[in-house]
Amino acid sequence: MSALAITVYAFVHIANHLAGLGGVDSHIAFMRAARLVYRQPVVEGLLLLCVAFQVYSGMTLVICGWKQRQGLMPWLQALSGAYLAMFLLVHVGAVLFGRLVLHLDTNFYYAAAGFHVPPFPIFFAPHYFLGVLAFFTHLGCAAYWQFESNSRPARILAIVLPASIGLVIALLIVLTLAGIFYPIQIPPEYKATYGYDRQR
Repeated sequence: MSALAITVYAFVHIANHLAGLGGVDSHIAFMRAARLVYRQPVVEGLLLLCVAFQVYSGMTLVICGWKQRQGLMPWLQALSGAYLAMFLLVHVGAVLFGRLVLHLDTNFYYAAAGFHVPPFPIFFAPHYFLGVLAFFTHLGCAAYWQFESNSRPARILAIVLPASIGLVIALLIVLTLAGIFYPIQIPPEYKATYGYDRQR
């Protein structure tokens, strides 16, 4: 149930980023509408509990089964899950820090700022790309095991299709945040979180 809740939220969050293909205003408008639901205290609290439980249970399974895994798929599932756990901790932690400590609106500019202050793009570009790819790959691994009674081509498609979709979406999100599709002017208060000199 916790995985399902996180998956639903993740799809909304990814759709929010894809809305950014239409511009910063489109991204922020989508986010404001979505926040009416997931920023409700009860909903947000449950989501945070689900993230904590999923990270703990997932990493426990990764560590406990480390020596028992054989073959590509078990390792792909474990590694994508481990990276996803790390991504969730960093991503959720950064958002909470931005809101509660920096008192910033953690909107498009908060996500994109790291792409526009060197040398931080070296971290954020692969971080976001691999996070989205890991999410779709992990979903594909789950689908792969559900197709256990089907033919091998069907099982392979169950993992290849989600991973391929994730690859494309990850690339689109990174390119959008990096300002490749249209120019982005990051407000100084967001750049300042990375030690950027406002007088430059």
